Amino acid sequence: MAEDFDIDENGEQDLYEHLRVVVDKGQALLRIDKFLMHRVENASRNRIQNAIEAGNVLVNDKQIRASYKVKPGDIITVVLPHPPRDTEIYPENIPLNIPYEDDDLLIVNKVTGMVVHPGFNNYTGTLVNALVYHFNQLPQLPGNDGRPGLVHRIDKDTSGLLVIAKNEWTITHLAKQFFDHSIHRKYTALVWGDLQSDGTVTGYIGRSLKDRRVMSVYDSEEKGKWSVTHYRILERLGYVTLIECQLETGRTHQIRAHMQSIGHPLFNDALYGGDRILKGTVFSKYKQFVDNCFNILPRQALHAKSLGFIHPRSKEYVNFESDLPEDFALCLEKWRSYVQYERSK
Repeated sequence: MAEDFDIDENGEQDLYEHLRVVVDKGQALLRIDKFLMHRVENASRNRIQNAIEAGNVLVNDKQIRASYKVKPGDIITVVLPHPPRDTEIYPENIPLNIPYEDDDLLIVNKVTGMVVHPGFNNYTGTLVNALVYHFNQLPQLPGNDGRPGLVHRIDKDTSGLLVIAKNEWTITHLAKQFFDHSIHRKYTALVWGDLQSDGTVTGYIGRSLKDRRVMSVYDSEEKGKWSVTHYRILERLGYVTLIECQLETGRTHQIRAHMQSIGHPLFNDALYGGDRILKGTVFSKYKQFVDNCFNILPRQALHAKSLGFIHPRSKEYVNFESDLPEDFALCLEKWRSYVQYERSK
């Protein structure tokens, strides 16, 4: 998601102070990247160096290099192109679709358009805001501040199932299953093109060097995290194919990046090039048909259909399924009707 930065009347970007440190009088000379490692929460030295290079770290209101050595009395500020915000999560009375709940966990069937947890430009209206309203004292994983109950997430415009932990016991045991890749997750996706056979996509997923919003698939472990998606064909619909994807790993945008990497991006996935006509005829009627499908399903065609795991309390395997949401189902019907019409000619 693109960030909306504030631009002043001269066309320059406003910067907001997020951290201010006055160096102690007794401070010995020390490289600024090392100095800030102990003062910026959850920040690696590499991340600090990148921030310095980007001009987000100032000393006495001037940009410096990572090799700059802090001196007593220096005023160090970290500035960013959006205003700071408190980290408190405000409860909101947002209806939730909960197909299952017990004393330890609940299953949420997330609607499309709902962000899972607060972040820049999305501080309200998220699933976490709703969870905090409906449930008291949800647990958090270490280093997972601001995401109570969450052990995984799905993208804003992806619909489907999420498991939410209601206590420390559950979140710990579920997190272990996710870490071990023993959680069974199946997604339904509509992709561009006529896939010839079932298959598996692998690779190292990391952020694109051209666009930080996009994940790319690399062949080097230095550029990303290992990822595996198995897919099988459910239905061929001419210029698109309905598939089921089973995740062996759970990386950011995994299915979206994987399918794009093999030339079959998700239908109407704007971030990965699926919001254009990639297969089909040049006739204007066909273009109008696809545009109608885009209007019916104004997001990537991806739904988290099933979720299976060992219940932390009972130690029994449980599995949950959800139907396709209306927009996805209507889009499929449009494609089925189109295929039937073409075959009858």
